[in-house]
Amino acid sequence: MAWFLLIVAGLLEIAWALGLKASEGFSRPLPSLFTIVAMVGSFYLLAQAMKVLPVGTAYAIWVGIGAVGTVLLGILIHGDSASPLRLISLVLILAGLVGLKLAA
Repeated sequence: MAWFLLIVAGLLEIAWALGLKASEGFSRPLPSLFTIVAMVGSFYLLAQAMKVLPVGTAYAIWVGIGAVGTVLLGILIHGDSASPLRLISLVLILAGLVGLKLAA
């Protein structure tokens, strides 16, 4: 269950990261509210997962899900660069996440 909570927390991290852009510096009320709710939910679920999982592993997985997901959606939604070096870097992050999961 802790791993499930951690994955959902990571997905909410992606949501709030994208929500930050949509909120335009918290100047748009609905995207700002969405961002804040996603932030609170993400931190809460991360905290619950950390009751069971090692802190270093949980935090790294949470950040990794958020980083990889945000970069991929930035490429798909916002037209961010999809250079080969960026994509290779994402693969390396994913490899690190898999390694942390296997080691836990």
